[in-house]
Amino acid sequence: MNHNKWLLVIAFVISCVRSYAQVTSWPNINVEAKPATRWWWMGSAVDKENLTRNIKSYAEAGMGTLEITPIYGVQGNDANEIPFLSPQWMEMLRHTQSEAHRNGMQIDMNTGTGWPFGSPEVSLEDAASCLLISEYKLKGGERLRVKVEPEDKTQKAHAVLSRLMGFSDKGICLDLTLKVDNKGMLNWKASKGNWRLIAAFTGKTLQKVKRAAPGGEGYVMDHFSEKSVENYLARFDKAFSNSKVSYPHNFFNDSYEVYKADWTPRFFEEFALRRGYKLEEHLPEFLSEVRSDNTARIISDYRETMAELLQANFTKQWTEWAHSHGAKTRNQAHGSPGNLIDLYATVDVPECEGFGISDFNIKGLRKDSLTRSNDSDLSMLKYASSAAHIAGKPYISSETFTWLTEHFRTSLSQCKPDIDLMFVSGVNHAYFHGCTYSPNEAEWPGWKFYASIDMSPTNSIWKDAPSFFDYISRCQSFLQMGAPDNDFLLYLPIYDMWQEQDGRLLMFDIHKMSQRAPSFIEAVHRIYNAGYDVDYISDNFIRNAQCVDGKIVTSGGISFKALIIPGVKLMPDDVLVKLVKLASEGATLVFLDRFPEDVPGYNALDLRRENFNQCLEKLKSQNKERILFGHDYAETLRQTGVRPEIMKRDWGLSCIRRCNEDGYHYFISALKSDDTEGWIPLGVKAKSALFFDPMTGEQGKAALRNVNGQTEVYMQLSSGSSIILKTFSAYDVDVKAWDYLKTSREEILIEINKFDFCFSISLPEVHGTLKQVQVGTWTNYNLPEVKNTMGTGVYKTTFEINPLSAPEWILDLGDVRESAKVIINNKSVATLWAVPFRCMIGKYLKLGINTIEIEVTNLPANRIADLDRRGKEWRVFKEINMVDRNYNKTGYANWESVPSGLLTPVRLIPMEPITH
Repeated sequence: MNHNKWLLVIAFVISCVRSYAQVTSWPNINVEAKPATRWWWMGSAVDKENLTRNIKSYAEAGMGTLEITPIYGVQGNDANEIPFLSPQWMEMLRHTQSEAHRNGMQIDMNTGTGWPFGSPEVSLEDAASCLLISEYKLKGGERLRVKVEPEDKTQKAHAVLSRLMGFSDKGICLDLTLKVDNKGMLNWKASKGNWRLIAAFTGKTLQKVKRAAPGGEGYVMDHFSEKSVENYLARFDKAFSNSKVSYPHNFFNDSYEVYKADWTPRFFEEFALRRGYKLEEHLPEFLSEVRSDNTARIISDYRETMAELLQANFTKQWTEWAHSHGAKTRNQAHGSPGNLIDLYATVDVPECEGFGISDFNIKGLRKDSLTRSNDSDLSMLKYASSAAHIAGKPYISSETFTWLTEHFRTSLSQCKPDIDLMFVSGVNHAYFHGCTYSPNEAEWPGWKFYASIDMSPTNSIWKDAPSFFDYISRCQSFLQMGAPDNDFLLYLPIYDMWQEQDGRLLMFDIHKMSQRAPSFIEAVHRIYNAGYDVDYISDNFIRNAQCVDGKIVTSGGISFKALIIPGVKLMPDDVLVKLVKLASEGATLVFLDRFPEDVPGYNALDLRRENFNQCLEKLKSQNKERILFGHDYAETLRQTGVRPEIMKRDWGLSCIRRCNEDGYHYFISALKSDDTEGWIPLGVKAKSALFFDPMTGEQGKAALRNVNGQTEVYMQLSSGSSIILKTFSAYDVDVKAWDYLKTSREEILIEINKFDFCFSISLPEVHGTLKQVQVGTWTNYNLPEVKNTMGTGVYKTTFEINPLSAPEWILDLGDVRESAKVIINNKSVATLWAVPFRCMIGKYLKLGINTIEIEVTNLPANRIADLDRRGKEWRVFKEINMVDRNYNKTGYANWESVPSGLLTPVRLIPMEPITH
């Protein structure tokens, strides 16, 4: 063999080795896999020196992306505030981008300040609009002697008459709009009969930007108007063009909070174009307080039209504008008066939101008394991930940790269950909510935003946050790999919601979803608890779906094993036609509780109903193996032949599965009160599998067995813990085995309850060392200022051991407030920040006397409460300043001391391996 051939062989072998190493190791941690954060710029009072310092701190801790959102400023700091998009502001953006790039980070920015989008340049004409109604009564032969104008005096100056319609008791409908002169007088005499005149005006909500920064104040724009959105975005074109600053990685839009905006100037025209009839000719039904079938259908059509206008004129136009500048969009569609699936799917990165803390009764996880329950359960979080999956979008982000607890009281351990909930819901790129730019010269606690977890260097939890960030990065590196592999599509019954809900405009905000879609939420949880997972699908995505080899493939290229229609009453006839076509091509359809009964909407109702009923009969007469119906969710879904995930159904674990070129990978979390141990069947087959521990970075080959043709994995998972499982469909990997351990010889367990104690960091400073104090909250120790301090206390002692008396040893810190770094024999072992506070220490032990140091960091709650008790003025922020979780002004002087340190004895537990 000649020299060149030898080189080719060597190159091939090296390639194979590298390839094998890649499939059996952790995925690369790129910038997208690292956690991101909303970065509040208070008054945009930033300077280059402090920007550089802030960015360096974030990068060193392990963050990947900063999203700039300017908000209101700091009291007495007006001279340093920089108007949004001014040349000076753009120069600060340029410096930020440069420093971020130098530190391996990315920069996103809000397409505005505060929320929602608006600015000083938004004219009244382009501002958010509302429908105003005035009514008049006339008898035959009479003339209207008063002006046609809004009843609301504040609206008279700027409201524009859209239509004046006359309705007689004889069934006559007349458009009288052109008979109103420029003074508002109607030049028309009523013919025979009694007349009801209805004037519809385009008014203005007069809503201003909430939490606006300097240069961002002004009216909120009309999101339903193409022209208004175009004019709004032109401001950014001008600023970027003049400054020649690069556009950001992503432009961001927060959740839709445009209040009372239920109209737009061209709505009547758009409605007729999209719905096929004139709304103005049906104003009596539309405005009726008696919800007849006709009224419900017309209001449904109105809601559908508003949804389409929001998607076309705002979401789509904004995204196309960003693309034209090489940027992408990240959007929170929830809260919008539209189909959340379609709105989320229109942008590049759909973003969901957690609001409050979830309670999973995890063993040993402390509960704070000052919390609010999470309004976003799994069913709510899945809107964003579903849209991303069916549209083929690679990233799903989340506004994470909003209002878990009161400010200054949130620990890293409290964060873990809710970030795990995000992950099992499909999120793979979390954004903290958030951190605030704070200059070095600002006195502690620095600059703060009221609703955030405060993931910033001035918070004591920052000391151990890098380990938390590592956890997120490891999880997201897997969750961004491969493709989604949920079992079923679940039809979103948007027309049921549009037709059944009271009121006019229907907003899908996270706080009211239990009212908007209770039966749909129940269906999601019943399917999930049966061991399956779903992605929601809208009517538009069904229209574009295909059947390939018996599977339903969405326009994003993702395939699903069946489509579930959960107790739906209303469905467009053309969507039902598409279902008949998919079924005829071999797709499986599952109808739960009922078949659809009717079509939505008002226009051409008889014709559409006839087509609908014919299709429904065709559907029911098709192959019964492909058209499934039932009330028992688990049994009906079992008939699809899809294997449930037993770990969810029978073991109470939460998980999400994705596919990759080697097989599949799972993120699994024990969001439950009990531990898990045993052989667990998988929903997929595998020849081998690896466990990856995102807390430690450890990995090893999992124990598998085949039982009746089903792969089972042996799993040990403590309450609150999580694991990543990667399966290999075609080959048996040859790597180190996973460490399965059980408790060994209880009689040699070592318990330590006394330590020497001092502070390595403390504010206010606490001096002195205590000898052989018992574990328990350090706020009870006999040291000055110890009840008020924020910092890190060091516990140190020695113990004697024969490490060979057990194959492995686990250190269990018990109840830790709030995180701990473990050092044994002067070697750093682990940073423990979530329950269970345990780590393996066998390799660090030596025969005889060993030294252990435990550096425990507490929350800033005691320090901030002390500032309030002493009357120290630290709430120096404009506008809303600092409020509590219920948005009330509050103080912290009445807070009791928050327990801090090691609260229970430390145990060294002997362990021995389990063999299979």
